[in-house]
Amino acid sequence: MDFATRDLSGRRSLPGPGMMVAMRAVVQRVDGASVVVAGETVGAIEGEGLCVLVGVTHEDTKEKAAQLARKLWSIRMLHGERSCSDIGAPLLVISQFTLYGDARKGRRPTWNAAAPGDVAEPLVDEVVAQLRALGATVATGRFGARMRVALTNDGPFTVLIEV
Repeated sequence: MDFATRDLSGRRSLPGPGMMVAMRAVVQRVDGASVVVAGETVGAIEGEGLCVLVGVTHEDTKEKAAQLARKLWSIRMLHGERSCSDIGAPLLVISQFTLYGDARKGRRPTWNAAAPGDVAEPLVDEVVAQLRALGATVATGRFGARMRVALTNDGPFTVLIEV
């Protein structure tokens, strides 16, 4: 999704206050995945499931987090066009502010569209809580930590979801 807009002169700019940018997730069908922080495995799933990288922007809400959780739980990405809810497959959810990186200008991405940690962390936690309320088995990374993510992408099958 190109979340830039054009001003009256035709120049591209990032969304300003009041403009909609969706909460986004990169979802990969996996055959196992794990997250390691400082040599310690902090989250892991085994077998068929989904590895989900979640990005939060400034205007995201608890309602959007709940909507994303419902979508993740029911999306038919697993073998045989099944969902995690169909077979009780686990999810590994990892916060990923770089999903809002903008590298259109220069050589260094900007992160203006990414929400700051005090906004993003509770919303990523809400996605996880909503998934668990739906009956999902959810492992997580550690917010704000330098994480090493290992996974076996099955397919590969990767989808971008925006709500």
